[in-house]
Amino acid sequence: MKSEKFTTVVEVSFVDTHCHLDGEEFDLDRVEVMQRAREAGCKAIFLPAIDYPTSQRILTLSQQHSDYLYPMAGLHPEEVRTDWRDQLEKIKELLLHPSSRSSLIAIGEVGLDFYWSREFEKEQIEAFEMQVQWSVETQLPLMIHCRKAQNEMVHIIKRYVDKLPGGVFHCFTGNEKEAAELLQFDRFMLGIGGVLTFKKSHLPEVLPANVPLERLVLETDAPYMAPVPMRGQRNESAYIRHVITRLAEAYGVAETVICGHTNENVKKVFGVQI
Repeated sequence: MKSEKFTTVVEVSFVDTHCHLDGEEFDLDRVEVMQRAREAGCKAIFLPAIDYPTSQRILTLSQQHSDYLYPMAGLHPEEVRTDWRDQLEKIKELLLHPSSRSSLIAIGEVGLDFYWSREFEKEQIEAFEMQVQWSVETQLPLMIHCRKAQNEMVHIIKRYVDKLPGGVFHCFTGNEKEAAELLQFDRFMLGIGGVLTFKKSHLPEVLPANVPLERLVLETDAPYMAPVPMRGQRNESAYIRHVITRLAEAYGVAETVICGHTNENVKKVFGVQI
């Protein structure tokens, strides 16, 4: 894949707070993907896990690139199946082990997902609440995935909000009401990615009217949800430049302003100095 050159007058720098770089989609060119990200201005990539094996893999990958990749550990709601208790037990061991605890920046990707099915609804809720409790215990922020379950998710967060360190509501695509409901948790940010650039997205109108820049972070969810004009391709961290451009247009500010705010928000939530 050829490196896409971004020609802007002012150099920008940013963080991809959500990228599944450990996935098999990147096995053939992972180093090149990181290089393209650096060239585009990406100063760091945060890696969410979806289960115990990916938590392990991400820790190893991050150790190999400790100046650039930052790991998380957690159980994704769609991975909450028959063995979910065993998975959580092993993930908690990772969280508490000194060798991994010192490098982990968050618990994630965790949450609730009732989009396809509610077969494991009770199990998802229990698994999510357990990981929320871990966040309180460890003071590691949460990377939260939520689809068709905001009411249930908000109900759980409210019970722990005073003790939680904060986190990110990953892949926000909601309306004004949904934004307001999430913004009540003042230690949490909204994660904004490629959906912002989609033709039918209402985010360019919803965000500037309802969400201050002090509450946004940038993300890809790569290899998924590539932004326009890369839609349909494998997503990667370099493509956040397209999201930054669209955000700057929507808010009526310079791209450097978008980057300044979102980088500061990353520091607030994750404590990572980029």
